[in-house]
Amino acid sequence: MELRKNFRNVWHTDLTHSIQNDTPYCCFALWCAPCASYLLRKRALYDDMSRYVCCAGYMPCSGRCGEAKCPQLCLATEVFCCFANSVASTRFLLQDEFQIQTTKCDNCIIGFMVCLSQVACIFSIVACIVGMDELSEASQILTCCSDMVYCTVCACMQTQHKMEMDKRDGKFGPQPMAVPPAQQMSRFDQATPPAVGYPPQQGYPPSGYPQHPPQGYPPSGYPQNPPPSAYSQYPPGAYPPPPAYPK
Repeated sequence: MELRKNFRNVWHTDLTHSIQNDTPYCCFALWCAPCASYLLRKRALYDDMSRYVCCAGYMPCSGRCGEAKCPQLCLATEVFCCFANSVASTRFLLQDEFQIQTTKCDNCIIGFMVCLSQVACIFSIVACIVGMDELSEASQILTCCSDMVYCTVCACMQTQHKMEMDKRDGKFGPQPMAVPPAQQMSRFDQATPPAVGYPPQQGYPPSGYPQHPPQGYPPSGYPQNPPPSAYSQYPPGAYPPPPAYPK
């Protein structure tokens, strides 16, 4: 939990806007919460159930429930018998993979849900001990409110997880890089390489550029026979010896 406070990324949508960003899935997560939890955990594992560990490895029972033999059955048991842990484990799994921190607003909503559940439990225990009808009725109303908040927050939380994995899979936002088209290679038997992605050239140089007719060598005006030099009067191999230097 301390390490998650230093994460830099945030959720694609917070809990307050998840219901409006994906209303159909939020309704599905509300009315069939265990099914949504099962599908989200499987998707968080990239549909590779060989990687499944009970409660994603965050609980003492993780790795001791025979997950390797039948991971589908273990996951179904987890989401029906330990629903709250299954949702929290999927959340921690995504946070640790993408380094996502929970905003202060989300922390307040989750904290309010937990505190309301604890208060409703305390009121129910006190009502059972005291036996007062008024207190018992108040505890039932508080428990009903707590259950409504719990189901609503869990549905929004699972919708938040689903949208984060939609972002991971490139269903919206920046799309993954497309495969570049195959390039045509030039061959030795071609006069010029093929123009791929460029307009065909009509000729070189372009129009408007001054044309110069081909000239021979040497160019006109250049003397054909240079004047004889001082050494041209000697035949080959009969050049005068160099002067001797004093020793």
